[in-house]
Amino acid sequence: MKWILSRLLYLLALSPGLLFAAEIDGTALSLSWSIPFVGILLSIALFPLFAGQIWHHHFGKITALWTLLFLVPFAFAFGLHDTFAVIVHALFGEYLPFIILIFSLYTISGGILVGGNLHGSPRLNVKLMSIGVLLASVMGTTGAAMLMIRPLLRANDNRKHRVHVVVFFIFLVANIGGGLTPLGDPPLFLGFLKGVGFFWTIWHMFLPVLLSTVALLTVFYYIDKYYFSKETEILPVDPTPESMRYLEGKINFLLLGGVVLAVLISGIWKPGTLFHIMGTPIDLQNLFRDLVLIGLAVVSLKKTPRHVREGNDFNWGPIQEVAKLFAGIFLTIAPVLAILRAGSEGSMAGLVAAVTHADGSPLNGMYFWMSGLLSGFLDNAPTYLVFFNLAAGDAQVMMNNLPQTLVAVSMGSVFMGALSYIGNAPNFMVKAIADQRGVPMPSFFGYMGWSCAILLPWFVLLTLFFF
Repeated sequence: MKWILSRLLYLLALSPGLLFAAEIDGTALSLSWSIPFVGILLSIALFPLFAGQIWHHHFGKITALWTLLFLVPFAFAFGLHDTFAVIVHALFGEYLPFIILIFSLYTISGGILVGGNLHGSPRLNVKLMSIGVLLASVMGTTGAAMLMIRPLLRANDNRKHRVHVVVFFIFLVANIGGGLTPLGDPPLFLGFLKGVGFFWTIWHMFLPVLLSTVALLTVFYYIDKYYFSKETEILPVDPTPESMRYLEGKINFLLLGGVVLAVLISGIWKPGTLFHIMGTPIDLQNLFRDLVLIGLAVVSLKKTPRHVREGNDFNWGPIQEVAKLFAGIFLTIAPVLAILRAGSEGSMAGLVAAVTHADGSPLNGMYFWMSGLLSGFLDNAPTYLVFFNLAAGDAQVMMNNLPQTLVAVSMGSVFMGALSYIGNAPNFMVKAIADQRGVPMPSFFGYMGWSCAILLPWFVLLTLFFF
């Protein structure tokens, strides 16, 4: 693998003609190009079930194999020029900004230690999740999830039944909680960059987020109360009141604020300076943001006392797993997104017909479900853009003439990211951290059993209520 990458870089250096590249033409691609992407998804789903040891030790190699099964045939079919363009675009345009943000939030939040007398009771769990939901729209679903998952796991570490606690945490904090502002989730931030008003999002998404949060917290409370009453191997109940008696690593709250500010500035500051690498534009503000995020993570590592990270059982395992798996996902997803962008001229033309009335007006309920179901298994940010552009592509038109369509796309891409482990980045991060803490997390399909049983009926009710 290292030899292949070195040869690719060598060829790039010797080929000035590769400095400019065209976007993949989705109209020329068949659905067979999605096989490597589906292969990675099925590997994530099935290997832990049937060959857990092999997957644990070799998931990076398996992911790399599927990636090569896409890149090598693509190079033969479309040439080195387009193949390099796909690699560079996935690396610099999507993967590096994604992994740098995840890395900085994981590192900084891992330097905050919440201690005290925490009992994993239904009441406390609801409180912790509610705090996470509130934080998600301020510091993003990834930041809130990385900050709150550790105290939640510590509070429940003496309970036998705790899988449902993590599952509902993914539903609420890692997904639905981020639906209130453009800072909460990448799809809404992309809408903000396209011109959707910051306060428009707050106003129109407030009721869906509120109803979903209240409904899911209520369901969770009664499920948790049932399991809590059935505990037979729990430690003796501590009669002292629940409290968060100390908070260490407080400097990291300032650093988290720096992350939020850097992301927000990158969406507002538009100097107009672009760098191009093989046709992939890199904006100066985005480059500045990524360097700031790396710097903030380095400051956190240097300034946080060692015992704080040890108290959080902090290690690099979860971020390494996410980095390897999503490198393959971001590469192999390229032809799938290209086919989607091709719209009625691509192999998924049926999607266009499914979301449109005979007179050309949008079917808002179908926009909600189509953008949502695809966001559950694809990258929800580009999926949001596909349906945003399919509806109108103009923020003013969407906000003023098609507000319910914009709400449908926003709700679908944010809420239904909870349907699978890969629907939103923090989903997999939370799972990896829970795995390391000894929580017997469900398999890929096992998690989907939870999400389909709990979320799909609620999404049907949302459809009837809003669309």
